[in-house]
Amino acid sequence: MEKICFTSTDADLSNRIDRWLSQQLADDNYSRSQIKALIQAGHLYADDNQLKDPSAQVKTGICYCLTIPEATKAEPEPENIALDILYEDEHLIIINKAAGMVVHPAPGSYSGTLVNALLYHCGDSLTGIGGVMRPGIVHRLDKDTSGVMVVAKTQASHISLSEMFAAHDLERRYQAVTWGIITPASGHIDAPIGRHKTDRKKQAVMPSGKPAQTDYHLIRHLPPYASLVECQLHTGRTHQIRVHLNSIGFGLIGDPAYGRPMRLSQMPDQPSRELLSRLRQFPRQALCATHLGFKHPVSSKFMEFTIPLPDDMTALIADISTTIELRGSQAR
Repeated sequence: MEKICFTSTDADLSNRIDRWLSQQLADDNYSRSQIKALIQAGHLYADDNQLKDPSAQVKTGICYCLTIPEATKAEPEPENIALDILYEDEHLIIINKAAGMVVHPAPGSYSGTLVNALLYHCGDSLTGIGGVMRPGIVHRLDKDTSGVMVVAKTQASHISLSEMFAAHDLERRYQAVTWGIITPASGHIDAPIGRHKTDRKKQAVMPSGKPAQTDYHLIRHLPPYASLVECQLHTGRTHQIRVHLNSIGFGLIGDPAYGRPMRLSQMPDQPSRELLSRLRQFPRQALCATHLGFKHPVSSKFMEFTIPLPDDMTALIADISTTIELRGSQAR
């Protein structure tokens, strides 16, 4: 266990202890929230007296000692689960998360998660995030959303990447297949998002929500069933793309929470009805994080990762296209 001690001076008076310590430890890659947690856990002593209040004021001439516990093994167990790794170095790892994989263990999903897989893959190359040997999850994708994710392997990278996401200082683009012919073909959605008033598992556009902004533009119309669109996030709210597109009347195909499936009565012929039945059974939201761009937290080199659509979404688009062509040939 490491012990770090500082003696305060008159210049440090009227400072909160957690803020002051974070300033003293700025070069050691400890965030204020981590220091606050250490204080609340009883790891700070002021002249040998335990201090658990992170908001306490700094007093002059006091020796403050913060003990840093050794990194302990993470609670989730490592599991040998195949990962699609796009890039890896000693600081971070970029993966293409498969649809159906939960990012972090939670009630009902304690195994088979991305964290379980990363603990096995990374092993001793994880140097400890917040005193725990675990991968640093700085952003998440929903279980049934596939695509590019970055995960920190070190404390320093975790802090730097977290700050980038908090400042929205990176590029994130997604592709989605929506119900209907999206109009206009491009747009900017600026609508705050908060927790749904009656369904606590869902989010909704509401004036009291947190700011949320999404740009979208049409890639391809698939009339009359669907549109392939690309979305760029300027904020990172839970379910943001799903909520925003639904709010303008174009929910995602396969989205059980926010999708707005077309009705069979809207289809003019048998091929259309057969296709619509298949589309309504698509097993997940048709959404993939296809692009991530950011500055490397250590080298500052700009890195970009772009992936093609996964097989299930490619097959979905092909199925729609084939039916459109069939209808056209029958019309002729």
